[in-house]
Amino acid sequence: MKVDLKIAMSNVIEVCTEVADFIYTEGTNFDRGRIEQKTSFNNLVSYVDKEAEQRLVRVLKNVIPNAGFITEEGTVEQSKSNEYNWIIDPLDGTTNFLHGLPIYSISVGLTRNNVPILGVVYHVVRNECFHAIEDDNAYCNGRIIHVSKIPTLQESLLATGFPYYHSEKKDPYLDIIKDFLEKSHGIRRLGSAAIDLAYVACGRLEGYFEYNLNAWDVAAGLVLVRQAGGKVTDFKGGDNCLFGGELCASNSHIQSEMLSVVQGQWNRK
Repeated sequence: MKVDLKIAMSNVIEVCTEVADFIYTEGTNFDRGRIEQKTSFNNLVSYVDKEAEQRLVRVLKNVIPNAGFITEEGTVEQSKSNEYNWIIDPLDGTTNFLHGLPIYSISVGLTRNNVPILGVVYHVVRNECFHAIEDDNAYCNGRIIHVSKIPTLQESLLATGFPYYHSEKKDPYLDIIKDFLEKSHGIRRLGSAAIDLAYVACGRLEGYFEYNLNAWDVAAGLVLVRQAGGKVTDFKGGDNCLFGGELCASNSHIQSEMLSVVQGQWNRK
């Protein structure tokens, strides 16, 4: 099946704009009594997440009728076996949203045979729509964006996140953070993986790394970074970063330095 990605992108941007308006409006008078815990006290969901996802799915079902869905809130039947699959996080940065911290986004990715080919990250409060498709430029609100030209880790600003679930890798991960703090301009923790990747794509950050990620956290951002001239790999330097749970993204200039730091701690016994 042949999909016109430019038409699909236009439809995705339109629905993301509408859903962003809904999220922003709800955030101005949010009912904290309707917060739910998923699997732990710090992994939260609200009626806003669920309603936003339903609105996105309702429209995207018609954009590519035979596409499957992989969504954070599971409001639609899940499948990654279709040729095309939408991968959706309706509100990336839920905890920020619930606390009134204005850093949260909508993330919509599209894969073909499990390869990301379209991505939209909509920063709700800043009203910034980052978007890209394969074999084209990356954009923010219609203007072409590029990764930073900063050539060294020492001059770079990085971002990371802290997983809800900590494994035996918690201590090596904290040591990676310590190493980066000593070897860069600093590390930021924004609370939205999709925004982290969008900011690498537009040059506000030079790099981003995290583990225990889900496909909906990164599917859209992968496309943005790659089409903006950046590099995205797993911690081994390979391509298993959509479903592999770990990711290292950069402006490409500092990728080898970042991977050297990550691997030095991550692979230790």
